[in-house]
Amino acid sequence: MTTPPAYDPSNVFAKILRGEIPAQKVYEDAHTLAFMDVMPQAEGHTLVIPKAPARGLLDADPASLAAVMATVQKVAAAVRTAFAADGLSVFQYNEPAGGQTVFHLHVHIVPRREGVPLRRHEGGMADPAVLADHAARIRAALTA
Repeated sequence: MTTPPAYDPSNVFAKILRGEIPAQKVYEDAHTLAFMDVMPQAEGHTLVIPKAPARGLLDADPASLAAVMATVQKVAAAVRTAFAADGLSVFQYNEPAGGQTVFHLHVHIVPRREGVPLRRHEGGMADPAVLADHAARIRAALTA
């Protein structure tokens, strides 16, 4: 077992947090940010990240991790409502062997419909206008 590399502040999610890369934001508080995945596996695929630097689950501060999970719960309820989903898949990957490709802790919220398979995650970037519409739907469900 090898020790994972240190957190790299040049990762894409750190750049989103600093405003260097745009994102379709869904929810933000003092500790977390939720935004649309640009390569969604289903309509409404949303990510939740901590604002505090953490490469993954094992190096996250427990308080930051708790804040992430509270946001996941809140946003997941809105995603389910906004997309009239039959259920939800919630994923969190760690390190390349575990499927992680962006090395900033993040949780995927994917609305699911009975009998509909997930699309490939690396299947290409979604239309920004569609992502903006999906983000607006989730924000509306958050305030309903």
